[in-house]
Amino acid sequence: SVKCTSNVQYSITPPPQETSHLAPIPLNGNSVLLISMSQASQYENDSKLVYDMNHYLEYFGHAKSLCDKQNVCRAEISLDVDADRDNVVEKNNPNKGSWKWGSNGHGAILLVNCDSERKYWKKPDSEENFVSKVSDLKDMSVMVLRTRGPVKLPEGYKLTMHISQGDAEKGKLYNYFVKDYPLVLSSEVLSQEVPYIGGRAEMNFYVEGLRFPDKDFDGLISINLSLLEPISEVRSATFLKSISPPTMSSLCCLIRFTSDNYQFLKGMKNLVTKSGYKLKICHEYVNRGDRWMQDELEFGYIDSPHQRFPVVLDSPRDGKLLDFPYNELLGPDFGYVTRVAERKDVSSLDSFGNLEVSPPVTVNGKNYPLGRILIGVAFPTATKGRNMTKVVQDFLWAQKVQEPIALFSDWLLVGHIDEFMTFVPAPDRKGFRLLLASPDAGYKLFRGLQKDGHGQAKLFEGLKDEEPITVDDILSHDSFQAENNYVQSCIDWNRDVLKRELGLDEDDIIDLPILFKLEVEEDKTYRAVAFYPDMVNMIVLGKNLGIPKPFGPKVNGRCALEAEMCCLMEGLGLSCTFIDDFASYHKLLGEVHCGSNVLREPFAFKWWNLEM
Repeated sequence: SVKCTSNVQYSITPPPQETSHLAPIPLNGNSVLLISMSQASQYENDSKLVYDMNHYLEYFGHAKSLCDKQNVCRAEISLDVDADRDNVVEKNNPNKGSWKWGSNGHGAILLVNCDSERKYWKKPDSEENFVSKVSDLKDMSVMVLRTRGPVKLPEGYKLTMHISQGDAEKGKLYNYFVKDYPLVLSSEVLSQEVPYIGGRAEMNFYVEGLRFPDKDFDGLISINLSLLEPISEVRSATFLKSISPPTMSSLCCLIRFTSDNYQFLKGMKNLVTKSGYKLKICHEYVNRGDRWMQDELEFGYIDSPHQRFPVVLDSPRDGKLLDFPYNELLGPDFGYVTRVAERKDVSSLDSFGNLEVSPPVTVNGKNYPLGRILIGVAFPTATKGRNMTKVVQDFLWAQKVQEPIALFSDWLLVGHIDEFMTFVPAPDRKGFRLLLASPDAGYKLFRGLQKDGHGQAKLFEGLKDEEPITVDDILSHDSFQAENNYVQSCIDWNRDVLKRELGLDEDDIIDLPILFKLEVEEDKTYRAVAFYPDMVNMIVLGKNLGIPKPFGPKVNGRCALEAEMCCLMEGLGLSCTFIDDFASYHKLLGEVHCGSNVLREPFAFKWWNLEM
């Protein structure tokens, strides 16, 4: 028999046969008594249930009667996150215990707290075990503990938060309810009791991301509240590289303001000012003679419903600019991440002129609204050659939302994909064009000049310490053309990959007239460098292009290469500015893009809405 107060309900399964009101209820061996309450308790032990069970023990030949009186208490407890990604932590979302991609997906977003709130003696906030400033909480994700029930829990009951050792190495939890925001969960503290406030109450916690997704981490972290289901699960935000319009151009100048660098610097300043952006110059005491700003770092960003900020990815190349990303860029709402490789594994292909991103594309029905990462590697079937180091490749692949494409770049002496390709905006078709360096287009242009009687027009005319060469001389060297035929075959291989992986047609590609030459290295390997300044190695600032000045043959007082470039680009509504980088960069095997870097606006599309 069962008796209970009015706000306690019970049921028995399976349902017993009916009896009179006062008669005992017959049970079978599998009977279960289910107890529930219609509302939360107002105070401890405010509800009661009494059951009396007669259990006949036939083996011993006598009966035993058990009567028990239970104090019943109901407390509503939920551990909540922003599971629907609208920057509001709703109560008890049924999807908070799982994570799903897509515009109709669910699961919270967790930023990696890789910026630094301190401007001096700084290090990434994620390496601290305390909240240095209230502003740091913006870089964390809110988790709310909601309770509704009696003033205190029944004796012996407590609330405990806990996290696995593996997840604790990727995320930490701070308590906002207590002064100074004490650390609740970390790799040193995997479980901790949290106070039960009583009545109707909310307690805010802040979850801090420590790691980006990587080969050994899918980005998911689970935080548990004992005796409560479901588990709240969040995903660590992904690192994203953007191709959107810039917010700032960051240029590394030479160690001294010499006359050869003056022309380059002047051209860059004019271009950036014309485009309406800001120019930041990395001065001598910082760059220490390292002019390759593009190679040392890559700008990206992380995003969540409540916060977004830029992040610099530091290359393992570690030239003389190795301290620049950490010392000069890491700061409040500007994050930092790097991947450390064994020095023996690092090659020129680990410089980030070898890391680019495409515009948004759709390929065979699959949408890439954030574009696709592009990297350069050795030829797929090669038994030896240079590759981007594995730790960097693993990191890029683990971000998932910008699925990488591997291109063949080891045929180049420097080995960077920005030496033979780039993207520019376009008003039609897919919204962009792929520009490819093309020796075939170069020979076609020079043969046309020769046919029109300009065979004696000279390249490099007027350049100090540079021997001019005529169009006729270029066309007369069979071995030089054979070198360019080889280069063209390498670019054509990449052309096919890019068409397939980006869903491009021939009309989406523009060939630029650029010739190369082969240089022999110490290991007797022949690799290519641009014969004259490589016009595809440009900086793109919206509709304004900063292009290496090619110093090509002049026809009627105008450089034929510049004229051809303007003809190809102006049809897309783009403006060409030619920058003299011959002495300061080209002679050192780099160009405008290699010596500059651009912090760009994030994509409008939210990465967690991607259908995976």
